[in-house]
Amino acid sequence: MTAAAPPLPAAWRLERRGPEAELRLTGDWIARETGLRDAAAVRQVLAEADGAARLRFDASGLGRWDSAFVAFLRALREAVAAPGTQRLELDEAGLPDAARRLLTLAAESGAAAAGTTPPRTGFLTLVGNRAIAAWAEVVAVAALIGETLLRGGAALGGRARMRATDVWQLIREAGPGALAIVAIVNGLVGGILAFVGAVQLRRFGAEIYVADLVGIAMVREMAAVMTAIVMAGRTGGAYAAHIATMQGNEEIDALQALGIPTNDYLVLPRVLALVLMMPLLYLYACAIGLFGGLVVGMATLDLTATAYLVETQQAIAGKQFLFGLVKSVTFGALVALAGCHIGLKAGRSAADVGRAATSAVVAGIIGVIALDAIFAVCADALKF
Repeated sequence: MTAAAPPLPAAWRLERRGPEAELRLTGDWIARETGLRDAAAVRQVLAEADGAARLRFDASGLGRWDSAFVAFLRALREAVAAPGTQRLELDEAGLPDAARRLLTLAAESGAAAAGTTPPRTGFLTLVGNRAIAAWAEVVAVAALIGETLLRGGAALGGRARMRATDVWQLIREAGPGALAIVAIVNGLVGGILAFVGAVQLRRFGAEIYVADLVGIAMVREMAAVMTAIVMAGRTGGAYAAHIATMQGNEEIDALQALGIPTNDYLVLPRVLALVLMMPLLYLYACAIGLFGGLVVGMATLDLTATAYLVETQQAIAGKQFLFGLVKSVTFGALVALAGCHIGLKAGRSAADVGRAATSAVVAGIIGVIALDAIFAVCADALKF
């Protein structure tokens, strides 16, 4: 085997020919080999070319070259074009074609980076762009919901490509893992409702109706809404951050390259976990909220536990529990879909992971409140 020839040192020599100067370039201009420093070499070239009107290049003796050669030529260009420098025309015809093309690209990218002030966007253009972006977002969300419903049907038939271990892990995280925070929030909400109701109802001697207030409010509204908001901050943000991290690590690209549907592997298990756990968490929140109201009622109104529980039982109907269960299932699907959608469309940087988690929490909370308002209007219209 023939040994590779040792690299020749990069060198240059300037020859004067009347008003013109010629820069002869020799050797290998390789970044790891060349000992030249661009700034020092450029200053020496300009000093030797002082008084010349034109500078030509002779690259006939040039060996191998890489970015070090292009960096030297670009530094020479910038030095000649700098204000206060002698007028010197560069004739680059003697340079290799590839080097000239790279110099052109470097000049264009430098101009783009320096940038000129972009033209101001008109109001109608801005509104149109926002409308198009909003419509594209609606279409993407509708496509995700439709695909999830279709793949959910396939999962019921055992045809979805998702792992049972992933589903059980997500169920443990969304269910038992959230019991503490759900209990704290709903217990305090039930106590606050009882305290506010006690302050007002005591004036009319109707303290016993605090049980009605807490029971109806918790079962119809607060238990489902507060649990959904807690899950949006706790679980929806985690879903978005997890999927966004996979996006940054190119794991989703790897799944697609292997032919594994991302909806089956990432979205469907998360939606299934929250849809299954939210009704159970709702019932748990109802019990904790009613207990919080009972504690406050007994402490501030001298109510007995028996009287409070009997009044609560008479105030709450079975259809109110059904209404809350339907809301909890819908809220769970909304929180899971919002987190997955935002995670899938996230960028690939670390900052994008944080933005995805924040956006998922905000979208989940706003979506839960807006959807609850729709439920309230529908319940009023149906006299439910």
